[in-house]
Order: sequence, then structure tokens, then C-alpha cells
Amino acid sequence: MNPFSNTDVEGYAGVITKDIPESVNSKVSIIGGVDEIDSLKDGYILTIEPNGFISIIYRPESRNNVIFATAKCNNTCLMCSQPPVNYQDENIITNHLRFIDLISDNPETLCITGGEPTLLGDGLISILRRGCTQLPNTCFYVLTNGRRFSDESYVKKIAGIPDLKLLCAIPVYADVAPFHDFIVQAKGAFNETICGLYNLARYKLPIEIRVVLHKQTIPRLLPLMEFIYRNLPFVSRVALMGLENMGYARNNHEILWIDPVDYAAELESAVRFLHYRRMSVSIFNLQLCTLNQFLRPFARQSISDFKNIFLEECQVCSLKNSCAGFFNSSQTLHSRSIKAIN
Repeated sequence: MNPFSNTDVEGYAGVITKDIPESVNSKVSIIGGVDEIDSLKDGYILTIEPNGFISIIYRPESRNNVIFATAKCNNTCLMCSQPPVNYQDENIITNHLRFIDLISDNPETLCITGGEPTLLGDGLISILRRGCTQLPNTCFYVLTNGRRFSDESYVKKIAGIPDLKLLCAIPVYADVAPFHDFIVQAKGAFNETICGLYNLARYKLPIEIRVVLHKQTIPRLLPLMEFIYRNLPFVSRVALMGLENMGYARNNHEILWIDPVDYAAELESAVRFLHYRRMSVSIFNLQLCTLNQFLRPFARQSISDFKNIFLEECQVCSLKNSCAGFFNSSQTLHSRSIKAIN
């Protein structure tokens, strides 16, 4: 028996039900046989693909909600966890604006990521503008390679958005161009990124510098900290980040992977250098048992909840509740020093 009439579904964008309804003469998409429907809550935002695939793209209780701006990117980083694709939905900006309109609460933060969000051009500005209007208490956390910000006129447009709360998280992987450009696989990227950082500072837009820790960045980690201190003293904070074993990082395992315990000395030197000079520095994505007593206070629970796991040995650890844990891609590749701390 079909539980829906045309009147029942009129005005809805779609219907999800445990039942398997009979054919309904309606333009509304009806997805039946969804057993997990009880896990959905008020305020959730979903997408339904033409093939019936359902994705939850916003959860009010999560601190890790994102706008996936675009899959395109103008870098091809050796360790990219989400390799870019050269395709973009022609309705992508409209969809992002609609997404913002559907958010019914006021999240503390909302991340805009990709791909490279600035490849949306003025579309990103439209998203930020709509976000500031609809979510006035929300800080937008844009993960970007910063290259587009070398265009001062673009930065000026962003800075001109009324009541904008923004933090741009931008990677710098070395203190000299050849090393950075090799890691991101884009000649000229270092110069554009550094120019972009200065333009952001010129318009007083907050910046987080990100450094992913692996075989290519560790040898020049301390010189990079010195470079940041002397040339980028205006940044709000520096994040030193453990590697996520996904995408290109998995393909490039041999030239990237290094156990955190094997770069412990370099990491401590880098943190001490910035900390003693009163620059804010944090450690992301590394487990507390891989860090010494000095470094542990700098560690953050930085892994998004939808891809965060703990191993069996972690279950009895006294520090579990304050530890970053692991990416779900790290079940088979992680430090040899993982152990419970009691």
C-alpha cells in the first residue's frame, strides 16, 4: 500500500522512508527502504543523488561541518588526501548558497575546503557573503593554498565583506621555493603563496600556517620555523600536522612516510623555536603517546569526527579523552610507539 498521496509530498524537495512505496504521480523524489532513517535528526541537511544515494552533509552536533567548495585544484600535492578532479557541477555555487540557507542553527565554525576553494573566483565571495548574512556568529575556516590571494584585488573584495569572520589556513612547506614547489608539484607556487600571505596581512585577515610533517618537510622544518618567525610574524598561529594516509599520500608512501618518533627531535626544536618567541603553535593529528611531556600540551584533537578512530590499545589509555586519535586510514599504518598511557 502506498502511504503517500500527491498532497502528502507536495512542497517537499524529497521524501525518505523505511517503506517501499508504490509509484506516485509526483515530481518529488521518494527514496524507500532506508533502514537507517532513525539515525537522522532535526537540523540535518541531506543530499540525494539521482541514483538514490543519500549523504548527510550537515549535522548540528558536529564541529566538523564543511562546504566542499570544488574538487578542482591548481596544486597536485604529493600527500593530498583528496586528489583533485577536473570536473565541476555547473550548479555548484547555487547549491552551496542553498546549503547555507538551510542551516537552522548558528555553528561556531564552518569549514570551506576542496580542492582549492579560491578557484570558484567570485563564487567564493558570494558564499562568504551569504554566510555572513545567514550565519552572523559563524567563523569561516577556509582551507586554501593561498595562491589566488597573490591578486590583491581579490583579497580586497573578500576583506570588504561586512562583518566577515574568517580564518585562512594556508600551507607553507619549506623556507625556499624549490622544496615547496616540489611538494605541491607546481612551479611558482611558493612565490604566489607568500605574496598571498602578505596581501591577507595587508587587509588584516587572520592566517593559520599549516605544515604537513613527512620525509620531504622534516629536513627543513627548523629553517621553515625561522622563516615564518622572521618573514611572517603576523600569522595567527602555526599548525604542525601529522600525515593522513589517503589519496596521493598512500601512493607516495616511500617518499613521505616517517614514524613520528623518528622526527621527535625535529618537531620539538620547531615547537620550542616558535613557542619561546611567543608565536602560537599547535600539533595536529598526532597521538599523545608519540609525543614527549614537553610537546603534549601543544597537541590538539584535530581529526574530524567522521574519520576519527582509536585502536584497541587506546581503549584503556588514561589520555584517550584528550588525544587526537587516528584517521580511519591509519589502522594499518601508524607509529610503532602506540601504547596505552596509565
